[in-house]
Amino acid sequence: MKIFESLAALPQIKKPVVTIGTFDGVHLGHQKILEQLKLEAKVIDGETVLLTFHPHPRVVLFPNNHGIQLLQTMEEKFQALKENGLENIIVLPFTEVFSNLTAEEFTRKILFETLHCTKVVIGYDHQFGRNREGNIEYLRTVSSKYNFEVIEIPAKSIDEINVSSTKIRESLLKGDVETAKLFLSRPYQLTGIVVKGDQLGRTIGFPTANISINSDTKIIPANGVYAVKALVDAVSYFGMMNIGIRPTVDSGNQLKLEVHLFDFCQDIYDNEVTILFEKHIRLEKKFPNLDELKNAIANDEEYCRRFFGLPLV
Repeated sequence: MKIFESLAALPQIKKPVVTIGTFDGVHLGHQKILEQLKLEAKVIDGETVLLTFHPHPRVVLFPNNHGIQLLQTMEEKFQALKENGLENIIVLPFTEVFSNLTAEEFTRKILFETLHCTKVVIGYDHQFGRNREGNIEYLRTVSSKYNFEVIEIPAKSIDEINVSSTKIRESLLKGDVETAKLFLSRPYQLTGIVVKGDQLGRTIGFPTANISINSDTKIIPANGVYAVKALVDAVSYFGMMNIGIRPTVDSGNQLKLEVHLFDFCQDIYDNEVTILFEKHIRLEKKFPNLDELKNAIANDEEYCRRFFGLPLV
């Protein structure tokens, strides 16, 4: 898969079959679009192309109130698109100037003059250009002029996209990582750097790695305890994660992400770790004392070990 971060010096792509969108999550709905894209390209021996944007358009259009909660970082999106067989991604820098391109300018300058696209695969309700004036009917009107075919993504597929995107976000904010996994077709993930904490976990027999997430738009699942897998230096480990404010031991309200990896004793400070959420275990709660907190964590570990089919300790 090739990634181009601008239209400048873009090489000629063979018979481009193009779709447009943010594709946040690359979930089941997006995967259906990608399958259609690949099918259309195969018929004409062309290449698949996704035109996407960075930053998210809402960040530019509503800088003080964008409310963006994303399912993926750009790197995670690229990896998922690669796994789904996409051949080319063009990341268009979304600026105020870009947002003022008319539908005609977008079609002529980008789809026709730059990409020389052969087919445009687009949803029946997709809108683009200044004031969202462009749509599938507009593209059909100018398709002969600009020498491309317009392929409509059925309403059923679009409706599935809307439902699954909404359900994924709502599910994560409730801690329902199982539903998120169902619609994503893979576990929801967070990637961050291991930073030093207060090392309280060591004193009660459950050392944890504190994860710092370098994104202010990425959704973090609801506070609670989760059964997780963790990727450290491309090696997978089982464990459990707590997301929350640690009410039993902290008086502040700072959100912390702490993962305890089973049968693991390496020093991984400053390492990048990817957490894959498999199951929600329980809500975060305040315990009367450290002994009861320790007992609860021991029960959590036993539950997680049984869930993963690991030997008990």
